[in-house]
Amino acid sequence: MKKPSCVLRSDDFTTLLKQSKCTVDSVVGQLEPNISPPAVSPSSVKTVWTGVSTVLVALSNWFFGGGGGGSGDSGGGVAHVDTRNGKWDTPTPPRFSTSSSTSQTESRSERWRVLVTTIMWKVIQQGTKSLILFLSKIWNFILYFLRKNGRKVMQHQTIKYDNVPLSPLSKHRLSLVKRKVLVLDLDETLIHSHHDGVQRPTVKPGTPPDFILKVTIERHPVRFFVHKRPHVDYFLDVVSQWYDLVVFTASMEIYGAGVADKLDRNRKILQTRYYRQHCTLELGSYTKDLSNISHDLSSIFILDNSPGAYRSYPANAMPIKSWFSDPTDTALLNLLPVLDALRFTQDVRSVLSRNLHCHKPCYSF
Repeated sequence: MKKPSCVLRSDDFTTLLKQSKCTVDSVVGQLEPNISPPAVSPSSVKTVWTGVSTVLVALSNWFFGGGGGGSGDSGGGVAHVDTRNGKWDTPTPPRFSTSSSTSQTESRSERWRVLVTTIMWKVIQQGTKSLILFLSKIWNFILYFLRKNGRKVMQHQTIKYDNVPLSPLSKHRLSLVKRKVLVLDLDETLIHSHHDGVQRPTVKPGTPPDFILKVTIERHPVRFFVHKRPHVDYFLDVVSQWYDLVVFTASMEIYGAGVADKLDRNRKILQTRYYRQHCTLELGSYTKDLSNISHDLSSIFILDNSPGAYRSYPANAMPIKSWFSDPTDTALLNLLPVLDALRFTQDVRSVLSRNLHCHKPCYSF
């Protein structure tokens, strides 16, 4: 079958494709020669590669420097085909002015400066936080050390009672009277303590205890943080030379015995002890019967912060204010001159009964 002959112009190319009278081969064969692509030469390949390189450089400059070369008349030309003469135009090399290059360099420098400044600022912030945390730990350690040893330092700086040797006359007078018995309370008189889970408001949080007592109460382990009253060790050293000392506490035996052992420090001056089971519960408080210790009430007296404890024996009591955590307390030292003189009396009640006006507001109901 003979193929139809078609004389086509480029204007009719689209119309002919829509029609089915001519095949693609006949259409291509009838195209005018002035729009046929030229043969690719080595120089054209080189030109294309130069254009691609120019585009890549322009993109790189734009990404890192904030701008890039343009195309065509702006100096960043890319190889393209001129359909009018059927030739490949050689791209013009990119033209960068000195001012444009300088501005790009300054822009890159500015970005680097901002980046470095940001990184340095973050490093400084992290370093400052770490330094502050480290210094706070050191400061907390220093405070803990000062609190732990401050009480001992203050005790050494306080003027102690001058216990001078007795003259021969004083020794003779002392030999004519009976040696007295001094009964000592523990809690809030010689020491103060609190146990796990109970932080009394009278003890400043963070105050280190003098010792920790671990006991088991009703099958539960309990830790008691015990604070010794200022000058208590010196006080016990001195009065143990003058009196027979007895511990009488309303606390449980397992606790009171542990505290007494710590205060005694193997000196064997606190051997006689009485606990809660030896007390009498009256009016909601525990009272201490001194007659259980000695039937001779003329030679026994009690040092206690609670008036209810010696309710039945006000003439045999030496009151003392309650102590919790004041490191400047000197109440025990202040009692030493009175205790020194009291041992020479025939009956302690002859002196202590003069203080009954101090007891009445405390133990009367």
